[in-house]
Amino acid sequence: MKKKILKQQSVNILAKKTSGASTKLIFECDVCSKIFSTKNILAKHIHSHKTQKNSDTTAVRTQVEQPTLPQLTEMFYCDICEFKTSQKRRILTHFKVHIAKKMYCCNNCGYKCITKSDFQRHMKIHTGEKPFSCNICEYRCITKSCLQNHMKIHTGEKPFSCNMCEYRCITKMGLQIHMKIHTGEKPYSCNICEYKCIRKPTLRNHMKIHTGEKPFSCNICEYTSITKIHLKTHMKIHTREKPYSCHICGYRCITKGNLQGHIKTHTGEKPFSCNNCEYRCILKSHLQRHMKIHTGAKPFS
Repeated sequence: MKKKILKQQSVNILAKKTSGASTKLIFECDVCSKIFSTKNILAKHIHSHKTQKNSDTTAVRTQVEQPTLPQLTEMFYCDICEFKTSQKRRILTHFKVHIAKKMYCCNNCGYKCITKSDFQRHMKIHTGEKPFSCNICEYRCITKSCLQNHMKIHTGEKPFSCNMCEYRCITKMGLQIHMKIHTGEKPYSCNICEYKCIRKPTLRNHMKIHTGEKPFSCNICEYTSITKIHLKTHMKIHTREKPYSCHICGYRCITKGNLQGHIKTHTGEKPFSCNNCEYRCILKSHLQRHMKIHTGAKPFS
């Protein structure tokens, strides 16, 4: 009967703070590869090998007869969280997540990360380097994974779906962000006004309202905007592009939001209501305009 080996390894590693900002010392056992944070703990561990009757069997690596196991498996476990991997290199990289000091820091924006590859990828944001390009449209990006996700736009693939509504999306992160709509979670808040939002980039764009920053400008007219997507929407005015159409009356418009608002004229739905009177309307912007009647605001006077 053939003997097959199951190797299971538990790794416990800690950061040792020294005078250097990002110095980390680790000590590894030559017998079983277990990793320790101090030399003294390692010495005690090595002594445990000498006292065991069978030197081939240790607390972190066991050899047993398992005729039903299909193959040799070696797993490394994090004792701080639930992370596990079959690669020793990955467990060492993972433990840097638990270290307060991050090793790489961007001089341009203060971004910090724990791996050199993440840092190099981040720096492409500042250099403008986008080595990966779509062969169908003009889209370019920094990473191969971003390009793979982009290609799903062309194929129509949306593998992630919400279990509370009909929403589907391309990435797992997109679904996680969407779920905050149902939970009502808005972790990012403005320190100037009461605005709260789901995503950090959305907050950054909101802050431009207070600073007056409008970095995107139309090359045909004097229109400027806070975001690139707003500029793209505006350009459809000049191209007369109206990709969204009503299936009831044939009405065409520039944005999906405009179409959704238009559809409500057919259904009679008026989801926005005034707290001061019985006024109801289709769009939030209409309610905001109506509220000025109660506040006495006269923006055009």
